[in-house]
Amino acid sequence: MKRILGLDLGTNSIGWALVNEAENEKEISKIIKLGVRVNPLTIDEKTNFEKGRPLSTNADRTLKRGARRNLQRYKLRRENLIEILIDNHIITKETPLTEIGKGTTYQTLSLRAKAVRERIDLEDFAKVLLAINKKRGYKSSRKASNDEEGQAIDGMAIAKELYERGITPGQYVLELLENDRKYIPDFYRSDLKQEFNKIWNNQKTFYPEILTDELFKELDGKNKSQTWAICQKPFNIKGIKRITKGREKTIENYHWRVKGLSGKLNLEKLAIILQEINNDINQSSGYLGGISDKSKKLYLNKETVGEFLYKQIAKNPHTSLKNQVFYRHDYLDEFEQIWKTQSNFNANLTDELKQEIRDVIIFYQRKIKSQKSLISFCQFESWEQEYFDKETGKTKTRTVGRRVIPKSSPLFQEFKIWQNLNHLVFTNSETDEKIEIKEVEQEIRKELFEELNLRGDLNPNDLLKILRSQFKIGKLSNWKCNFEKIEGNRTNAALFNIYQKISDFEGYGIDWNKSNAKKIRKELKATFPEIGIDASILEFDAYKKQLTNQSSYELWHLLYSAEEDFKISEQDKLIYGNSSVSLKKKLHLKFGFNPEYAKMLANLSLMSDYGNLSAKAIKKILPYLEDGHLYSEACRLAGYNHSKSLTAEELEKFEPKAKLDLLKKNSLRNPVVEKILNQMVNVVNQVIDTYGKPDGVRIELARELKKSAKERAEMTKGIADGTRRNEEIKKIITQKFGIPNPTKSDLVRYRLWQELESRGYKDIFTDKYISPDKIFSSEIDIEHIIPKALLFDDSFSNKTLSFRNVNLKKANRTALDFITQDYQSNVEAYKERVETWNKDNHISKGKRNKLLMSLKDIPDGFIERDLRNSQYIARKAKRMLYEVFPNEVLATSGSITDKLRSDWDLINVMKELNLPKYKALGLTEYEERLDKGTEELFKHEVIKDWTKRNDHRHHAMDALAVAFTTHNHIQYINNLNARKDITQDNHPIIKNIENLITEVNSKGKRVFKAPMSSFRESAKEQIEAILVSFKNKNKVVTKNINQTKKEGGFNYQNAKTPRGQLHKETIYGKSKQPLEKPVKINNRFCKKQVGLIINFKEQEAVLHHLKKYDNNEKIAFSNKTLKSDPIQVNGSPLREVKIFEEIFTIRKDINPDNFKTQKHLDKIIDKGIKEVMKKRLEEYNGDFKTAFSDLDKNPIWLNQSKGITIKRATISGVTNAEPLHQAKDHLGNIILDDNGKEIPIDYVSTGNNHHVAIYQDESGNLQEEVVSFYEAVIRKNQDQPIIKKRHPKGWKFLFTMKQNEMFVFSSENFNPSEIDLLDEKNAAIISPNLFRVQKIATKNYMFRHHLETEVTNNLDFTYRHFQATEWLRNLCKVRIDHIGRIVQIGEY
Repeated sequence: MKRILGLDLGTNSIGWALVNEAENEKEISKIIKLGVRVNPLTIDEKTNFEKGRPLSTNADRTLKRGARRNLQRYKLRRENLIEILIDNHIITKETPLTEIGKGTTYQTLSLRAKAVRERIDLEDFAKVLLAINKKRGYKSSRKASNDEEGQAIDGMAIAKELYERGITPGQYVLELLENDRKYIPDFYRSDLKQEFNKIWNNQKTFYPEILTDELFKELDGKNKSQTWAICQKPFNIKGIKRITKGREKTIENYHWRVKGLSGKLNLEKLAIILQEINNDINQSSGYLGGISDKSKKLYLNKETVGEFLYKQIAKNPHTSLKNQVFYRHDYLDEFEQIWKTQSNFNANLTDELKQEIRDVIIFYQRKIKSQKSLISFCQFESWEQEYFDKETGKTKTRTVGRRVIPKSSPLFQEFKIWQNLNHLVFTNSETDEKIEIKEVEQEIRKELFEELNLRGDLNPNDLLKILRSQFKIGKLSNWKCNFEKIEGNRTNAALFNIYQKISDFEGYGIDWNKSNAKKIRKELKATFPEIGIDASILEFDAYKKQLTNQSSYELWHLLYSAEEDFKISEQDKLIYGNSSVSLKKKLHLKFGFNPEYAKMLANLSLMSDYGNLSAKAIKKILPYLEDGHLYSEACRLAGYNHSKSLTAEELEKFEPKAKLDLLKKNSLRNPVVEKILNQMVNVVNQVIDTYGKPDGVRIELARELKKSAKERAEMTKGIADGTRRNEEIKKIITQKFGIPNPTKSDLVRYRLWQELESRGYKDIFTDKYISPDKIFSSEIDIEHIIPKALLFDDSFSNKTLSFRNVNLKKANRTALDFITQDYQSNVEAYKERVETWNKDNHISKGKRNKLLMSLKDIPDGFIERDLRNSQYIARKAKRMLYEVFPNEVLATSGSITDKLRSDWDLINVMKELNLPKYKALGLTEYEERLDKGTEELFKHEVIKDWTKRNDHRHHAMDALAVAFTTHNHIQYINNLNARKDITQDNHPIIKNIENLITEVNSKGKRVFKAPMSSFRESAKEQIEAILVSFKNKNKVVTKNINQTKKEGGFNYQNAKTPRGQLHKETIYGKSKQPLEKPVKINNRFCKKQVGLIINFKEQEAVLHHLKKYDNNEKIAFSNKTLKSDPIQVNGSPLREVKIFEEIFTIRKDINPDNFKTQKHLDKIIDKGIKEVMKKRLEEYNGDFKTAFSDLDKNPIWLNQSKGITIKRATISGVTNAEPLHQAKDHLGNIILDDNGKEIPIDYVSTGNNHHVAIYQDESGNLQEEVVSFYEAVIRKNQDQPIIKKRHPKGWKFLFTMKQNEMFVFSSENFNPSEIDLLDEKNAAIISPNLFRVQKIATKNYMFRHHLETEVTNNLDFTYRHFQATEWLRNLCKVRIDHIGRIVQIGEY
């Protein structure tokens, strides 16, 4: 008997099943225990993971923390700057460093502009330095990382020439082209826009009615195709046939651009040149393009940033300066000019002081912290090492060894090519001839390598042309390849693309399309020295000892790792432009690339990610790959264990671990996967502790876990698209065919019929028309192209529609074999039909291949490919399990689990378990479905809006199927075709397995045998007894040791880091507004409310009354006191008062996003503004979107005569918040109120509540204390208990409620105090009454049933919602461990 643990691993849950598996006929299999562990992910975590986003779960917080650090560094620079200015007697401690007085808003900016050329006071000079320190310019990595940023333009010398000569970019380029120059430089967009405007204004004199201002605005900022589309109609473009091509065509375009400045162009030529100029503008646009343009203006106008900005303000004081960004070196130039001018008037401004303020304070830029520690270790050249941690005093383990290398490295690129070549196989579909590249002559292999190494990615036909020298290739289309694209050296492809342009510009270019790689290299080696470029950059030798000393490697490393410049000299700026100056300079001086060519290389984008091997490992493996060995064999020959599997001898010596080890924090690339695997560790370890160590583990990973980030993104998009498509098809089927509730099968039928549209709705086998009225009839079948009896493939690409009689005749044959054997004369016509259908992507390539596949061509290992998963997550999970279970870790796939679940009749178990409770509430319905056999509608009972995925237990059901999945099941499904083909070697084996694990059921269908008798009943009984276990968030802070550098060592500080968001991001103001209803003065009235009484006389009376009782509100406002000593106002007892309510407010822009419902309007504080907004809404018939859009063109007037519009409104926000800061004046002094107290400002909502503590007061009533996460962190940091078990008022502590904690509820037929909750035998009785805490707030508690996956399905048995503490009286709190056992009752 084997004990097996089955695991169903999902993104936020783990289903598990522990079973005894019979190994012979005498033994009987048994289900021991099933369970589910839920690891709740936030919506963002789950969405980001499924969509393949690489961001960590805390990425947003990391970005905000980066912003806070930048702010902190700015403040530190400011403090240091003020200190140094005081020390050098430029200012005193009392000097005001801000504008003072009326009309001084732009005083500092005017001083800044003035300081460049005239003397200013030292105090004003200090203000100017502080202003430059605050905003010191754009500085980033050497090149833009995305299309939105655009590209920095480095044509300062050209811009200067255009300016001085008064010519346009078009005129400049035409001169170059007419002088046989081929290189066309980049231009600043302002120069291009100026050219556009000049041409437009000149042509407008000829076409005033066509070239209107509206058309001009429409063309602004458009790309090439958009420009043509806009011009087409007004210009009445027919499309002229141009005779010129290539270079002549380019020269002709520039001739038209020059002519357009003074002469008349016909409209079609005008459209072409407007299109060309807009295209150039578009390429120089974006964020960096804008910065480059402003930098050019400063240079040509010989003005500083301060002068440029002040000129705008002087012209229009309302100009926004907020988003006007300049390069860092522009601010440096301004600093230099201001210092030079002011030092002429003040001897204190020495060069030493300038250097300290400039380089150490204002423009100091720390080097980017090395991220080398985050680079993975090589899987072959790394190992675990134990070390003693002095800080914690513990022995720990760490990974040491070689790090992996970048994918763009020349070494990795060559390694990857050889790896791909050795796996490359060409098969001739006509002759069945095979060409395995690893077997061909070394000389041919080397030629293939050279082409891929120089040109980058190639398609199979490119390589077949080379193979013609050794093989009879014939028709290229007859050859099929196992690669759609062969990946080459992408680094070289990018570099040689530039080398080709350089060679072409210099007039040396040969036709690279007609030359092989060897000839191209030879030509470049000959021409580069003549141009002045170092030709040794063309060669790379992977076997050289000093790998990094080669010129080609040095060039790659320079491009890969270059950083931005600190300061640029005027001369360098003129030669190399504004950005990447030091890189271009090195490319020029070290390798001989002139500035124009250096710029092309500087803008090169290389792959930024890393491989999985180190340089040392690659150099060891590479020789064996070159010899033609497959990667796994090459690894073995190099002395590496590629699969990490153990030999029989190693297995005998191997000592498995007793338990799985938890993964260290941040040890994996993806924190979501780390969470999932650690939950797996906890579940497996607890199973071992409770039931003993299983003999083996069988595991199925959720589809999304087995896929890469890119594949997950595509899968999520595919699911979303598929869902939308299916909803549309359902509507069509219901409307057109009268089927009220189409099934999944109906949707597939309709899609397959739609797929036949290009064929005139004729089936592929008989070429007969399938009319719409027959789609859902018994005459038409969904036909598996390759039968499921031969290949376990139930995908859409393996299905088509056929007539029932044809389907029966085809039986268990492939489509091609059926046509060949039964319609031999029609085989060619059939193949032609398939190929025609395949054209223009009417069917997928996969479907086309299956339609043309015979039995002998069915691939072996169809399922195996799914199991041989190469993804990191799957490999990591299996590797971890192998350390504890070396004898058996079997991975299975979802398709196998689905098949077994179906054959073992587990599919409807979840529905059967849920149907009675839904039926009792009248939540089931009978759907009408079509019986394909009788073509009549029948009624089928279903639960409304429910699937098995609504119940967490479906994971355990899947795990049960996984636990009983054996090697035989996988091997049988994987080799179904061998059952029918007696010529296959493994035919007898598969037939034996078939007899062992399958049987023919009562319907004559072959199915897998159930693992044991009454399997379904036993499974149902076990599923009913599952108590779902949820992961709680118990930790409030994480203890960390912060390390900072100091002279001679490091500082260490113990810190407690909050495990979550302390408060929401929105900042609120504070306000008061009258409560609508008066408040009664009774024992609930408190001292705080006294200060909020609106009527002053009433407030005085209440205060006087309170004072009589020594300000003891409990006594003063008790019913007894108020009865004997009532509060009197105007001779009458005061029983209730109107009070203010303290609210926290926020200002919102008026737009359809902020105001889209009546509820949003009701939140507006100012009644006058609220009425104006409501009136506006009425004018637009309640259309929020139209009413509150486009306010610039259609303003909302508060007072039209005075020109006052409403653009923002103050609305009420949260009711509870904490202040972040105290009010200060503009000089930084704290403002005090009338009582001498600081005034709190900037309120924030403290976000999620950590827990609610429930107490019992002296009267026996239940009381609550809601503690926010913010408060919990404060308590922890002050070493106070997070949960106050001793209440200040002496209340008795009962229990707390935190999210996901579990409670057993009593019901009409169930009292938790009457049964033993710790007895596992009672689990099935407890399950209907077990709930988890979903949400908590003041007097608001929501519980969700432990089986429910949905949090919006609010039914009597799915949730409980209480709004009073008394309802909590009979709750019983329980603690559930990882495997679903109640291990503790009451508070823990």
